[in-house]
Amino acid sequence: MDRIARRPAASTASLDAGPAVRDGRRNLPQLVPLGAIMALVFFGTDPTSGGGNCPAVWVDTDTAQGPELVLQGKFADPATRASCRQDSPPADDEGIVRIPLSMVEQIRRACDAAEAAGTQL
Repeated sequence: MDRIARRPAASTASLDAGPAVRDGRRNLPQLVPLGAIMALVFFGTDPTSGGGNCPAVWVDTDTAQGPELVLQGKFADPATRASCRQDSPPADDEGIVRIPLSMVEQIRRACDAAEAAGTQL
């Protein structure tokens, strides 16, 4: 698997992302810098989405708490949100989204890579 350096100067930490899936084709993961404070490693979109867009998964490698998953999905319908609120009311800056089972492979790879990177970042 390819290794991708997260911090170009002071650190040599890396995140083993493996190949990503986009539009049904395997591609190398994409590092998506958003300013100087965030680095996202793209793991893939839903292989059944048809448009290569929603849903998707990334790992944010530059958080104070360590690596975190970033997920894109469809907003849950009102009935689902109401049911979820009974178990865990979302904070003002949180949302409830649906992620199809077809995303399991990409999410699992993202979780494994984030967990393996742990405090190395």
